[in-house]
Amino acid sequence: MTLVDTHAHLYHARFDEDREAILDRATASGVARFYLPNIDAGSISGMLDLAERHPSHCFAMMGVHPCSIGQAFETELALAESWLFQPPQPVRFVAVGEIGLDYYWDKTFVEQQKVAYLQQLDWAARLDLPVAIHSRDSLEDTIGLVEGLGNARLRGVYHCFNGTLEQARRITDMGFFLGIGGVATYKNGGLDRVLPGIDPDFVVLETDAPFLAPVPHRGKRNEPAYLTDIAAVLAQWYGTTPQAIAQRTTENANRLFRFA
Repeated sequence: MTLVDTHAHLYHARFDEDREAILDRATASGVARFYLPNIDAGSISGMLDLAERHPSHCFAMMGVHPCSIGQAFETELALAESWLFQPPQPVRFVAVGEIGLDYYWDKTFVEQQKVAYLQQLDWAARLDLPVAIHSRDSLEDTIGLVEGLGNARLRGVYHCFNGTLEQARRITDMGFFLGIGGVATYKNGGLDRVLPGIDPDFVVLETDAPFLAPVPHRGKRNEPAYLTDIAAVLAQWYGTTPQAIAQRTTENANRLFRFA
C-alpha cells in the first residue's frame, strides 16, 4: 500500500544520526512522499537540503511556526516572504506552513501570532498554495479567523486535529482537511468519537515526526514508517481495511497538494 506523510520534520536534529535509514524504513513501509513544514529561519537550510537531495520524495513548505513569533516577528515573516515571492529558488514550495496559533506554551505574543497567521494566510491565497495550520489549544480561533476571511481561495489542512465533531465539520465545510496522526491511537485521544462522523475524503495522515509517536511506539521518537499504525486504527473506525485507508488518504493528500 502507498502512504503519504503530510507533516514530518525530517530535518530535525533528532534524525541527524540516521536520517537516510529513517527514509529507507519509511519507503519499505509504503510511505511514498514526505511533506516538510518549516519552523523558522533556523530550519530552512536543513529542510531545503533534504528536499534537494530527495526531490521525488521530500517536499518543502515555507512559513513561520507560531511558537517562533515573538517581539521581532516581522523579521521572521520578511524572510519567509522573501523565500516565497522571490524566485527562482532551489526548490518549489508546495504549501505555506507551518503557521497558526499556539496557546499552550506561552500567551505573551498571542496578538502577534494572529497578525502573523493572517499575513501568511494572505500569502497562501495570493500564491494559490495550501496552508498547514498549527492549532494547539487554539483551534476555535484558528477556525474562526479563516471563517471570518471568507476567502474561497484558501485551502489546506488543520495539522494534528484533536477537536470536536462540530469543529471538524466546520473545517471540512470550508473544504479543509483534517491531519490525523499518533493521537488517534491514544486511549484518551478522543478522535474515536469524532472521525467516524466525518467523511474520510477530508482526512489525511501525518506523523509530526519526531513528535507524537503512535501506540505502540508512544514515548519514543516518531518516524514516517509508523503511519501504518495510524492507518490501522482508522480502518477499524471506518469499518474497512488499512489498504483502503491508505488509498483514500493518499488520494486526499494528492488533492491537498495538487500532486499529479
